[in-house]
Amino acid sequence: MRIDARATAKAIAVGRITLGTTYSLAPGLALRLWPGRGSDGDAAARFLARSTGIRDLAIGMGTLFALQKDAPVRGWLEAAMLADAGDAVAVVLGVRSLPRWRAALAFTAATGTVVAGRRLVGALG
Repeated sequence: MRIDARATAKAIAVGRITLGTTYSLAPGLALRLWPGRGSDGDAAARFLARSTGIRDLAIGMGTLFALQKDAPVRGWLEAAMLADAGDAVAVVLGVRSLPRWRAALAFTAATGTVVAGRRLVGALG
């Protein structure tokens, strides 16, 4: 089965933009979805949710703009992979204090996008 690398990269970029916008504008929702026990009333936790949201929004927009302009997309894909690998490492480091199913979901999502990014870098170079 052959995938359309450009369409896949675009779909992932749109997903990042959507997630990033949601986390930036509604950090309480992000905190309910995250694997930790953060309270949406905690100002530091809301700050981190917004920060993560803005990171994903920027990476998604950069990827999408590069695809739309037929500009090199590799750097954006690598930035996304690095950010997601960092998320996976953060889950591993905190796994003992995280709810298991949420930690597993966060780790799977992070490593899955790293693997997808690697394949896309190979296809789109």
